Amino acid sequence: MTKKKVKAAPVNEIDETIAAGSSFVEKHFKALCLSIGGIVAVIIISLLVNQYYIIPRNAEAADNIAVAEQLFLTGDYEKALNGDGVNDGFLQIVDKYGSTPSGNLARLYAGLCYAHTDKAEEAVKYLEGFDVCDDAMVSNAAIGALGNCYAQINMNDKAASTLLKAAKRADNNTLSPLYYLQAGQLFEAIGQKNKALECYETIKNEYPQSVQRQDIDKYIERVK
Repeated sequence: MTKKKVKAAPVNEIDETIAAGSSFVEKHFKALCLSIGGIVAVIIISLLVNQYYIIPRNAEAADNIAVAEQLFLTGDYEKALNGDGVNDGFLQIVDKYGSTPSGNLARLYAGLCYAHTDKAEEAVKYLEGFDVCDDAMVSNAAIGALGNCYAQINMNDKAASTLLKAAKRADNNTLSPLYYLQAGQLFEAIGQKNKALECYETIKNEYPQSVQRQDIDKYIERVK
């Protein structure tokens, strides 16, 4: 049976969240977890690498990413991706500084640029490569964007589960009800009405002040 393709919500719904949270990510990004097996020498080496390689390169990458961010915010996604002839774009920043927090953020922006230019498969590649952390908004919005891109390439099962993950991780009145609604619609499309109902009832019961709550009863009635 051919799966029904569900049109995903525009990715630009989360752009403001990403831009506003970029400084938060830069400040609070989790350090890379290394399997060091308790060997003191390896711990010392990792600290030296962080001090003399990662931190300086992240500062350099942060300077580079500022111009690309401005291009992104003005909607010039091609230059944001590939540079303006003087400054690097997100793709170059990923190549040069991919192991730094700024490089990781550039990976997220690159995915969003591709999503905006209807290149969902390329978007998925970069969004899957984004290393999520424990910030309140940006990482959860990135997971939601990935779910939307999965839907655009008709990977509805994976899209639904990814959006549900984003909704649960976010646990806030801004992102969660949006992602629960999207996940519910996708679960409907693949015939999993019970899961769709759970998503809709979660919106009704846990996010009564959300915009999505206003019309949620019609979704609930449809899947009962």
